[in-house]
Amino acid sequence: MAIKIYIDQGHNPQNPNAGAEGNGLREQDIVYRVGVDLAELLRANGNFEVRLSRPTPDSQIGTSNSTSLRLRVSEANEWGADYFISLHTNASSISSATGSEAFAFSEPSAAFSLGEDILVGLNETTGLRNRGMQVRTNLYVLRRTAMPSVLVELGFITNPNDANLMNTRPDLFAEGIYRGIVAFTGV
Repeated sequence: MAIKIYIDQGHNPQNPNAGAEGNGLREQDIVYRVGVDLAELLRANGNFEVRLSRPTPDSQIGTSNSTSLRLRVSEANEWGADYFISLHTNASSISSATGSEAFAFSEPSAAFSLGEDILVGLNETTGLRNRGMQVRTNLYVLRRTAMPSVLVELGFITNPNDANLMNTRPDLFAEGIYRGIVAFTGV
């Protein structure tokens, strides 16, 4: 039986719920491309069934931040996803901030372990620093999902090197997340 992975490409193409911007790039565009590449890798494996929150670049979810988040979570819950992975880019007022990090609702948990494996995969494929896993109980997509959920901050859109790598090589980020999922699930 296929493992169901719901890939949430964070944010919308435009407000409400548009993402961070930096170095002439938009978070929602980067995570859209990484999500599509990740879905292709998972489908090619044959052991996964995949759904994307944004199947097209102009998919707009909800009419406010709260409805956008609620609809993403509801779709994953109703589909019966086994895992929920929300893709984001980080931002900081300190342009030297760099690396990948991820969040889960609790530790120990399947989500926390999955996030650790994803971060190892991202470090291996991108060379970006592994900033580690953290617990975040206030994030809607981690709190309201019925399955283990991980929010992944791929890199810093405000860091010129991270931003350039995410923009020019979204495939590396997809490959890293894919490796983490395969390591965690063992398929």
